[in-house]
Amino acid sequence: MVSSYNAEEFFDPLLPDADIKYFKNFLSEKEATDYFQRLLVNIEWKQHSIKIFGKSLPQPRLTALYGETGLAYTYSGLTLKPHPFTHDLKAIKNKIKQFSPETFTHCLANLYRDGSDSMGLHADDEQELGKDPVIASVSLGETRKFRLKHKFDKNLKLNIDLEPGSLLIMQGTTQHFWKHELPKTSIIKGQRINLTYRKIIL
Repeated sequence: MVSSYNAEEFFDPLLPDADIKYFKNFLSEKEATDYFQRLLVNIEWKQHSIKIFGKSLPQPRLTALYGETGLAYTYSGLTLKPHPFTHDLKAIKNKIKQFSPETFTHCLANLYRDGSDSMGLHADDEQELGKDPVIASVSLGETRKFRLKHKFDKNLKLNIDLEPGSLLIMQGTTQHFWKHELPKTSIIKGQRINLTYRKIIL
């Protein structure tokens, strides 16, 4: 069964084997717009290549890694070294403290240029993130559909529309039992920025 939810304010889907919370109005409309416009030009966006089934392919989005430590982050055969946190990225991170006690050290930023840019099905379960990683995801720009699928029970699926100014927190055992993706769409023409805060410990 596939569930869909368009949250009014706060949404906890109460999924088995997961701890997920969605805050629609994490940022005000003006804050979301201002951050989007500044980050679009101030982040050092690049299109990197990742390894999929042994082949090196360009990511269908632009990315950049920022951090408060010099620790690198490796995923899909790609190792990124962080830039120093910008003022805006640090301000957003500090605001997340109202919703999560986690001490985030890095932010992996993603720029989806239009609906043809996407993120494939995966779990944020890299060794650098520790046993039960907390991922705080802030959305700016266009609304995009976020899909969650259970790793072992194919009947468990959830779609969430991630709106501009929203905050999605995935924690606990979520990454052990669930994968997530941002699928392509022909409907969306505008840009979306996704800031994924995480703690790198290795």
